[in-house]
Amino acid sequence: MAGPAAVPLVRWYRSLYFRIGVGFVTFVFGLLLLQELFLAMRPRPPLRGAPNTVVALVAADLTLALSNDPRLDIDAYLKRQYAQSQPIYTVMKNGTVASNRSVPLADDLRRYAMAIMSGRAENVQVDRTAPMTFVTAPVQMGGTLAGVVLLPPGPPPGPPPHGLDRLTILPSTILLVGLTVIAAAVIFEPVRRRMQALRSATQRLGAGDFTARAPVSGFDEVAELSATFNAMADELTARDEALRRSDLLRRQMLADVSHELKTPLAAMRGYVETLHRDDITLDAETRERYFQILERETDRLDRLVKDLLDLARVESGATAFDIRVFAIERLFEHVVHRHEQACRQRRVTVRVHVDDAADQMVADPHRIEQVIENLFANALRHTPDDGLIELAARVDGTQYVLTVADSGSGIAKEHLPYVFERFYKVDASRRKDSEGSGLGLSIGKAIVDRHGGTMAVDSRAGRTVFTMRFPLARDEAAGEPPQVASTNL
Repeated sequence: MAGPAAVPLVRWYRSLYFRIGVGFVTFVFGLLLLQELFLAMRPRPPLRGAPNTVVALVAADLTLALSNDPRLDIDAYLKRQYAQSQPIYTVMKNGTVASNRSVPLADDLRRYAMAIMSGRAENVQVDRTAPMTFVTAPVQMGGTLAGVVLLPPGPPPGPPPHGLDRLTILPSTILLVGLTVIAAAVIFEPVRRRMQALRSATQRLGAGDFTARAPVSGFDEVAELSATFNAMADELTARDEALRRSDLLRRQMLADVSHELKTPLAAMRGYVETLHRDDITLDAETRERYFQILERETDRLDRLVKDLLDLARVESGATAFDIRVFAIERLFEHVVHRHEQACRQRRVTVRVHVDDAADQMVADPHRIEQVIENLFANALRHTPDDGLIELAARVDGTQYVLTVADSGSGIAKEHLPYVFERFYKVDASRRKDSEGSGLGLSIGKAIVDRHGGTMAVDSRAGRTVFTMRFPLARDEAAGEPPQVASTNL
């Protein structure tokens, strides 16, 4: 029985753990990127700190923005970037004023800023009654003074309105939860479905459904597990079919054995009862004939029991084979001499041909002779008078081939696939008498199988050939004499 199919190892880049890790890293990276985009779209938070610091930061920001875009709309830029900050004004050299608020700049402050840029700030009078002194910082463009940022007096901006931070954090939290759910669905849901399918197949197989198989998709550990499960299911299915066949054959064999034993036992019982009856007078000749029938039926039962035991031992491997080198031609001669008188009486010609390369065979000589003897006896029974029986041995590539052929009427085509089954009844053209147990071909095939060989039959009207093929020993296949002690056979 074939073992489970080998499952290839999962490459690291196809691993489920690798995919989950990459997916998680990608998810975190995407989440951080979206967070940055979300924060970039929010208005800039209000500037807090000392007035000098605030003015310096705004001036540096405007200097950088103008260097990137000299035609920048400063008023719109301040309203966009510093909408939540305290009032900030920018006065340019050309007299334009920009602010983040809609409240105009006091005229004296504008004139003071212009004076600063022209170097005459000490000649300008401003209202300094405010509780905080205004501060300024220069804005440069192309290395020259282009304007000033002015922070007028006034209280610093207070904290944002109550709940503003909560309103800002809430979208981020919702986005984080939503992306987490999506990532879990994308990364883990396919794996969950495949594991669910594998669990369902396992439950079905455990319930006795040997057709259950897990879907194999992908190249990761789940696919490897599914392939391993399918291989196990195939093995269990094959074993279940083998057990069913074995049970069927066992039942059939019991029925056949019962039938084969019943026939001679019934005949023996009838003759014994007749011999014991006092109301029937038997002459000496009839009584002797009845005893001969009983003796034949007893021998038949003995052969049947012995053949059954022999077949069971060979098929189970309980019989140890004596593997050695022997001369196949001498074995053929033993078989032919055993039937020489019967062949002479019926004028049956026997031909023996052994190729030079096939003279020495490595096997159990006694078991091989048992097979050849049975095939020769069958051929002799079914070969007509003046017929022909051929025994041959040859080497075909890496195989040792033995054949037994006869010129009998042949076996019907529909019977050929079943001739090696126990007690199989071939048509009357091959069964002229009831000799034999009906197990000879089954035993022969079991012996050949135990030698690692095969046995086949080919038949047509006028010629039937039984062919046995055995694998050559390693040294025989290399063209060297087999290194085994020889025997007298």
